Amino acid sequence: MTWQSVAGIVQRGHQVASGRAKNSPYEAGTIALQTPHFQRLGLDLSGYFPGTLNISIAPKTFSLIQPRYTFADLQWHPDFVPETFSFSPCYIEHRQQRYDGLIYYPHPETKLGHFQAPATLEVLAPFILNLTYGDRLELSLHRAEVRIE
Repeated sequence: MTWQSVAGIVQRGHQVASGRAKNSPYEAGTIALQTPHFQRLGLDLSGYFPGTLNISIAPKTFSLIQPRYTFADLQWHPDFVPETFSFSPCYIEHRQQRYDGLIYYPHPETKLGHFQAPATLEVLAPFILNLTYGDRLELSLHRAEVRIE
């Protein structure tokens, strides 16, 4: 499997995934609410922090070609329409440490709101001590699954 690397910067997101947003329409973070549904479908997220890292790779952009997992029309919340999600494994390198991660991609055509810029990847990872907004890091992505342009 061939990997490609891209430099990124950690940015503040909408904080809906982690449940820290003040005006979120959800009673908890979306990752915590979605995790049991992904588990039932065969994707275990228990090793990841229940929130996403928003990593800008600007001026580059990304697109998913053939993600490892795609769950179409997942009804993860009773009060909202189903969404489609894709995931692709990645590695995060920060301060000479390497962490396993997953690109988390809620398909924008099925989302209610909280959209990301085309240069921003949402990544699930274990909690990374001392990682802060503005930190630079390196992402390693599968060439067959993710295109960087």
